[in-house]
Amino acid sequence: MKKIKETEKGFYGCYWPCPGKDSENAIIAMLGDDCEDFVAKSGARWMHKKFGVNVLTLSPAHKDYSHHNLPVERIGAAIEYLKSKGNKKFGIAGASTTGMFALIAASFYPEITLTLAMTPSDFVMEGFYRGNRDGCEEWPGEGESTASWQGQPLPYLPFVYRHPEYYRKMKADAKVNKDMIVSRGVFDDSEKAHPIQEDEFIKVERIKGKLLLIGAEDDVLWDTAKYIRRMKARLARLPHECDVESMIYEHATHFVFPESLLKTMLPVGGSLFVGVFKAGRDYKKECREARIDIDRRVSAAIKNWTEER
Repeated sequence: MKKIKETEKGFYGCYWPCPGKDSENAIIAMLGDDCEDFVAKSGARWMHKKFGVNVLTLSPAHKDYSHHNLPVERIGAAIEYLKSKGNKKFGIAGASTTGMFALIAASFYPEITLTLAMTPSDFVMEGFYRGNRDGCEEWPGEGESTASWQGQPLPYLPFVYRHPEYYRKMKADAKVNKDMIVSRGVFDDSEKAHPIQEDEFIKVERIKGKLLLIGAEDDVLWDTAKYIRRMKARLARLPHECDVESMIYEHATHFVFPESLLKTMLPVGGSLFVGVFKAGRDYKKECREARIDIDRRVSAAIKNWTEER
């Protein structure tokens, strides 16, 4: 699988042309912690095999999963780069925080006509850092959004907990829930303390083409099922041009990957990966059935997108 790494084109990423096929369809994939890590490469391989598309994997920087004032313009730069490679149709995919960023980007760039958002929020989150600070692996930014536009941070929901309480709250909740990490309480408490303002919501009504929203009721990182329902309600009351398809499952955890994507990542031991969450251990059968259904519906939507003229 050929890789072209780019770090000076207005974004940090790797371009993976579909081997053996001259495709004009490209998907910007924000999966994994780095644009060339195992998860990112597996995602590119899966998209090549299943859909015959070119893939551009993006990350904030080298092995950096921090998200603070990331310029939305990097997606615009990525689109221009893809055009220079002969691509004419553009999709974007993200999971977790990058699911949110995929929605933000698609709301700014009408060239994106396929948006796959797994476990997204419907609002812009406050920026955060990953690393090691006072024994904490994550902490909120100060006056920083997860995303910026034209040099200014986008309005965001501020975290009610600050450093170090922010991370300590996550770890305490995880211990009670017997999960790897739990941040749902942080988001729920933050929204109670600061009801989300209109300018903090993602303008999903500006998204074009096909919009796929995927989440689970048992997600312990945040209440993505509620957020997806709010996006559907927003679209129901506002004029829009996107064709939205939402998938909400009772049991699927935060890892709502299509089953064939998970198998590409981990041919053996996929259930152990999902098992980092208690729901993944307690509801193995239900989680797998959800991933199979996600696979079927996502695959059909992306294949339809690639065939549209």
